[in-house]
Amino acid sequence: MNYISEAEAAEVQAVVIGAGQAGLSGAYHLRRTGFEPERDFVVLDHNPGPGGAWRYRWPSLTYDRVHGMHSLPGMELTDADPSRPSSEVITEYFDRYERTFGLRVRRPVKVRTVREGVDGRLLVETSAGAWSTRTLINATGTWDRPFWPRYEGQETFLGRQLHTAQYPGPEAFAGQRVVVVGGGASATQHLLEIAPYAADTTWVTRRPPVFREGPFDEEAGRAAVALVEERVRQGLPPRSVVSVTGLPLNDAIRRGIADGVLDRQPMFDRITPEGVEWKDGRRVAADVILWATGFRPAIDHLTPLRLREAGGGIRVEDTRAAADPRVHLVGYGPSASTVGANRAGRAAVRDIRRLLAEERVTV
Repeated sequence: MNYISEAEAAEVQAVVIGAGQAGLSGAYHLRRTGFEPERDFVVLDHNPGPGGAWRYRWPSLTYDRVHGMHSLPGMELTDADPSRPSSEVITEYFDRYERTFGLRVRRPVKVRTVREGVDGRLLVETSAGAWSTRTLINATGTWDRPFWPRYEGQETFLGRQLHTAQYPGPEAFAGQRVVVVGGGASATQHLLEIAPYAADTTWVTRRPPVFREGPFDEEAGRAAVALVEERVRQGLPPRSVVSVTGLPLNDAIRRGIADGVLDRQPMFDRITPEGVEWKDGRRVAADVILWATGFRPAIDHLTPLRLREAGGGIRVEDTRAAADPRVHLVGYGPSASTVGANRAGRAAVRDIRRLLAEERVTV
């Protein structure tokens, strides 16, 4: 990688990295409050087109099965066909949104690193050049960092291993013995879809799953977000909001439990060439291990700024990185939900305007 000098960098007031829900929310609020795209701020996205991580969702995840998709600020998502793949519905919506508000997203642009610049600025180095900026909205999400746990014997397995990020749909597992690892919503969705096609399915999790009865109201939502937020304030790696809410006990889940598809087994101890094995000698033969084990924040490009705390995460106050108030993380930790990302985008821009106003006063 060639070193990019500060003199080669275009100057802006804000750079938005990522054009998913959180990034588009931040860009919308920047424009709404008087910032001009390309002149005052730029939006950089590494994807080849609109849609963020939604563009990669598996075809069987139709729009009516999406959990809590919230419209972007300023434009409702209406009249969507619930039977269409969510990847198509939301990608088209994001595309329309970008064009409606003239956000002028630059893509595909890979952000390589963000480091300290001169005169209190940040230098954002990318595959398409560099930008010198006063502030940064980081909205890179998690999709690009699927988490693969490591287990003894994993490299010896003769079958196929794949992650949720690579899930092709249930038909690909026809006639196969499938072990699904993970205790979240993706794991249960995969199991319920795969079971009618597969020769056999086995569900394993590290902890017993927690099923949530009754409606998930606003008070419960606030309590769940508060738990995630507390970890982020302590500088610990964030957990997803879903991880503290439990799994909704809907009709499909009830049927899966009754049919034995959602018969959870404790985590295996090792992987063998033919399948998985527990310490007590019990074995399950498998052709496929599907890791529905979640994702981690894609923030390695921020490493030069030394934002991480001893606990391994970035301590965030509202949306500001505690170690550097120029940097805002939206869609991170408590703002990882779609409604949370919208609110975080607005909060970040409010803070950015205040910071820039204070700079003008002191100059």
